[in-house]
Amino acid sequence: MTSRVPPQGGAEAQPEAPEHAHRAVRSYVLRQGRVSHAQQRAYDALMPRYSLPYRPGALDLTGAFGRRAAQVVEIGFGMGESTAAIAQARPEADFLGIEVHTPGVGALLKLIDQQGLTNVRIVQHDAVEVMRDMIPADSLAGIHIFFPDPWPKLRHHKRRLIKPEFARLAASRLAPGGYIHVATDWEEYAVWILEVLRQEALLDNTAADYAARPDYRPLTKFEQRGLRLGHGVWDLIFRRRSPNHSLTA
Repeated sequence: MTSRVPPQGGAEAQPEAPEHAHRAVRSYVLRQGRVSHAQQRAYDALMPRYSLPYRPGALDLTGAFGRRAAQVVEIGFGMGESTAAIAQARPEADFLGIEVHTPGVGALLKLIDQQGLTNVRIVQHDAVEVMRDMIPADSLAGIHIFFPDPWPKLRHHKRRLIKPEFARLAASRLAPGGYIHVATDWEEYAVWILEVLRQEALLDNTAADYAARPDYRPLTKFEQRGLRLGHGVWDLIFRRRSPNHSLTA
C-alpha cells in the first residue's frame, strides 16, 4: 500500500541505523516529522493536563483518571483518530495512549480538547519500556495495537514489536479475562502475529484464527480505501487465561 497507519507512532520503515551492543532494538524510528501549528498549540497547552511522564515504577492509573474503571492501553496511536473515537464510544473505560512522535501526540491532544474527552491520557515514550516499567502486572482490561509497522524486509524483522518476549510482557499486564487486540493489513505479519500469540501460554485465541473486526474498532480512512481496492485487514484478539485455567482443557 502506498500509505499506511504507522506503528508506535506512525514512523514508516526507515533505513536501519547502526546498532550498538548496549542499545535495545526499537520497533520504530524516531524522526522529526512536521508538527502543524494547531498540533503544537495543543501540545503546549494540553500536554501538562493529559500526559503522564515516563518514570520507572508502578503507574497509578486510578489516581491519574480520578476513578476506578476498566483500563485499556493503546500502543502507537498514530494521529489518534481511532483512540479518540473509541474513548468517546466507551466512556465507561479509561484509555492510556502510548506514542513517541510529537505530531501524533499533538493531534490526539487536539481531539481530546475538541471532543471534551476525560478518559484519555498519554505517555510519550517507548511502549516496551512503559509496559515493562510502569504498567502493573494483572491490571489491564485490554491492549490495542492497531496497524503496527510490519517491517517487511527480512533483515528488519528483529524490529517488529510483536515478538515472543513482548507477547509475554503484554500478557502479564492483562488482568485475567483481559484482551489483546492487534490489527494489521500485512498478511505475512498477520501470520507471524498469530503464531507468536498462539505460543504464549498465558493467552487463548477468541477465534479459530482471525477475529471479525469488533464494532469498537472504527475503520480508518486508509483502511476503507484499502478495502475498496480489495486489500485485506486481519484482526487478532486473544484473552488472558484465568489462573485456574487448565492447559489441557
